[in-house]
Amino acid sequence: MKSCPQCNLRYPSDSTTCFLDGQALTHLRDPWLSGTIAGRYVLDELIGIGGMASVYRARILLSDQTCAVKLLNPQLAVDDTTRERFRREAKHAQRLSHPNIIEIFDQGDASDGTPFLVMELLEGQSLSELIAAGPTPLERALPIIVQMTRALARAHDFEVIHRDLKPENVYLLRGDRVKLLDFGIARCNQDVRLTSAGEVFGTPEYMAPERATSSDAGPAADLYALGVIMFEMLTQKLPFDAPTPAGILSKHMVEPPPRLREYMPDLPALLEQLILDLLAKSPDARPVDAHQVLAVLSEIAAQEKIAIEPEGDRASEQPLRRLSSTPTQRWVRRTELVEKLVREVYGELPPPEAMATLRVMKACANELAALRQRGIAEQTSLDRMHREWKEGRVQQGKAMDELTIHVSKVREEARVLRAGVIPLSKKSKSFLPRVREAHQKARFWEGRSGFQEPYRELSLAYRDLADIIDLWHDARHAEIEVEAAAVEKERQAAEIDQQIREMRHNLVVADRSMEDLKVKHLEVIADVGQRADLLELELMRHCGRLCNPMRERADFSSLASEFTY
Repeated sequence: MKSCPQCNLRYPSDSTTCFLDGQALTHLRDPWLSGTIAGRYVLDELIGIGGMASVYRARILLSDQTCAVKLLNPQLAVDDTTRERFRREAKHAQRLSHPNIIEIFDQGDASDGTPFLVMELLEGQSLSELIAAGPTPLERALPIIVQMTRALARAHDFEVIHRDLKPENVYLLRGDRVKLLDFGIARCNQDVRLTSAGEVFGTPEYMAPERATSSDAGPAADLYALGVIMFEMLTQKLPFDAPTPAGILSKHMVEPPPRLREYMPDLPALLEQLILDLLAKSPDARPVDAHQVLAVLSEIAAQEKIAIEPEGDRASEQPLRRLSSTPTQRWVRRTELVEKLVREVYGELPPPEAMATLRVMKACANELAALRQRGIAEQTSLDRMHREWKEGRVQQGKAMDELTIHVSKVREEARVLRAGVIPLSKKSKSFLPRVREAHQKARFWEGRSGFQEPYRELSLAYRDLADIIDLWHDARHAEIEVEAAAVEKERQAAEIDQQIREMRHNLVVADRSMEDLKVKHLEVIADVGQRADLLELELMRHCGRLCNPMRERADFSSLASEFTY
C-alpha cells in the first residue's frame, strides 16, 4: 500500500503517482496503516510501542468514532499461550464493566492472524508521570486511591486478580478520573492452565511476598501492590528498593515497611495504619478485601474533609451514537465529480474507453454504497445490543457490589470473632491446673476428716474449688458463645458467597449468549468491510486511469479539493 505525501490519499501498491496532485507515491512504512483491520477499523497513527504490543490511534470505519487498537507484536503472535494471555485482557476487562477499568469494545484476529483489541482512546497521563513530578498532596491522592480501590473491588468480586498493579498501569484522565489498564497477565479461577509451574509475572517493586514464591497468590497480593502505590504516591519513595530484582523481593519478604510519618508527620494516623496493614507480610494479616479498604478510606476522607465523587458509570449515560451515511456516499459523489470533469474535457461524446471506465466506477460506487449501508445497519444493531448488555452489566455490577460489601462486613466480623476465641480459649484452659490443685486439696482434707470431724479447712477447700469451677465455667461459656457467633458469621458468609457464585455463573452464561449474537454481526461487518476495501482500491485505479491525462487542466484543482473531502 502507498500514500500521497501531500493529500494523504491511499493507493494500491502498483500505483506510482497521485492522480490529484501528481506527487510521487511512497510506501507506507507501517503495514498496519495501509488498510482496515477486520474490515471495520482504520488505523491512523502509532501512539505506543511496548514489549508485548503496539497501540494505534484508530477510528471505526462506519462511524468515524475514535478508538485505540492494540496489536500483538508479530514475534509473540506465533505463541499460543501468549496469544491467549493477550485475548484474556479483553475478556477480563469486558466482564468487569466498571467506570474505573478501561473499556474494551472488541477483539479478534487481523487478516494475517495477528490478535487485536479495540478499546477506548484515553487522553491524559499515567500515575507514574504524576508520581515523578513529586509527592502527591493528600487531597489529590485520596480520590485517586479510592478509584483504584473501587476498580480492584470490582475485579476481585468477579474473581479476577490483576497481578501487575503498578503506576504505569493506572491512567489519569481529565479531572483525575482513573482507568485501570493492562489485564494481560490478570488471572481468574479458570486461568490456571495458562500459568506453568514456577512462572512468576509482575513487577518486583510492587510484588507481594507470596508472589515471589507462588503464582497462585490471591486478591491480597493486589491489595499489597495498592499499599506500595499509596506509599509511593504520598512520599515519592518506594517502601522497598534495591539494586536488583532479587534484592527487592528479599526486602518485601523480610523487612518491615518504614513508617510513613517519618516522611509526613502530618499524615493521618488511620491512613498510615491502613498502608501498613496493606503491606503486611502475611496475606491473612491484610484487610479482608478491597471493600474493607474502601470503608477505611471513606472514614479518612470524612475526617480530613476531602470530597470523594460517588461511584458511577458516566459512559452508560452517553446516548447511542448515530452512524453517519457520509462514508457510504463518498464514492458516489466522487464518481459524479469525475464524470463531470470528463464531460467538460471531452464534450458530449467522451471516448468509449472513458465511458466504459465511468460505468464500471458507477457500478463499483453503487455496490460500495450498498455495502456501507448494510454495514451501518449491522453496526447499529451491534451498538444497540452492546449498549443494552452494558446497561445490564452496570445493574448487575451494582447488585454484585451490594452482596460483596455485605459479605465483606460479615467476613470481617467473623475474623474478629475468630480472633477473639483464641484468648478466651487460653483463659478457659488456664483454669484446669487450678481446678486440679483445688480438687487435690479438698481430697486431702476429706482424708484428714474421714467425714468424722467437721474440719473448717475442708469447707474452705470446697469453697475454693467451687469458686474456681465457677470461673472456669464462665470462661468456657464465653468461649463457646464467641465460637458459636463466629461459626454463625462464617455460615452467613458462605451463604452469601454461594449467592455470588450463582450470580457469576449466570453472568458467564449471559456473556456467552451475547458473544454468540455478537459474532454473527461482526462476521457480516467484516465481510462487508473486506469487499468494500477491494472496491475502494479498484475505484482508485479507475480514477487514476481517467484523471491522470486531465491533471494539467486549470479547473482540475477544484476536483482535487472536493475529491479529498
